[in-house]
Amino acid sequence: MDLIQIVVLALLQGLTEFLPISSSAHLILVPVLTGWQDQGLAFDVAVHIGTLVAVVWYFREELMVMAREWGVSLAGGESTPNSRLAWGVLLGTVPAGLAGLLFKDFIETGLRSPLVIATTTVLFGLLLWWADTRGRRERDEYSLGWLDVLLIGCAQALALIPGTSRSGITMTAALMLGLTREGAARFSFLLSIPIILLAGGLKTLDLLRMDAPVDWLALILGTLLSALSAYLCVHWFLKLLERVGMTPFVIYRLLLGLFLFYIFL
Repeated sequence: MDLIQIVVLALLQGLTEFLPISSSAHLILVPVLTGWQDQGLAFDVAVHIGTLVAVVWYFREELMVMAREWGVSLAGGESTPNSRLAWGVLLGTVPAGLAGLLFKDFIETGLRSPLVIATTTVLFGLLLWWADTRGRRERDEYSLGWLDVLLIGCAQALALIPGTSRSGITMTAALMLGLTREGAARFSFLLSIPIILLAGGLKTLDLLRMDAPVDWLALILGTLLSALSAYLCVHWFLKLLERVGMTPFVIYRLLLGLFLFYIFL
């Protein structure tokens, strides 16, 4: 990988992981459209570690409170909004975790085509627009019940299909359940932590089985750049979301999908 490829892909991963436009789609499409060689598994692991570090650092204060009160509830203590939110994040991870284990090979070999990405980009973009315009936007993430969490978790499992967007589909489900835009985004970002950790762990195991040289400079630079861009993305997205809504991202998805249909049909 040359420097330009490292910088572009790392920044792209950091920005698209938390925007509702699908990071996996962009990481698949950029090498296809530019003619670059596939970046490889090690680099994918590095940039995912970067985004994980970013979201954990951004929510570090909330996560510390959630972890402490979750531990108290686990020991039989009083249930609190933060402990219930922590349980919700764990429960919401289960559907995607099971789907990933069961369908990982099929998804990686059968669903990575540009036309699949074009279709999911358009369809789930329109669904995001519908949820954003029709949702009641009355609740925050602390109001989620077990059924709400399971529904959002099942939606997250759909994000294993490239082009769906993990953040996009979880925000869509949360908006349909009546959450505010900020509440939907915050729960989506919290929900990303265990799923990125699980996905990174599986990719790391795959990487350890491979006998390949490691470009440490590319990995370190990719991790740092993806962490920086992801942190800034989360910060500004949450600040601007109530003002701009989901429409700009829906328009981007529709334009991207139409462009891919034009190129690959």
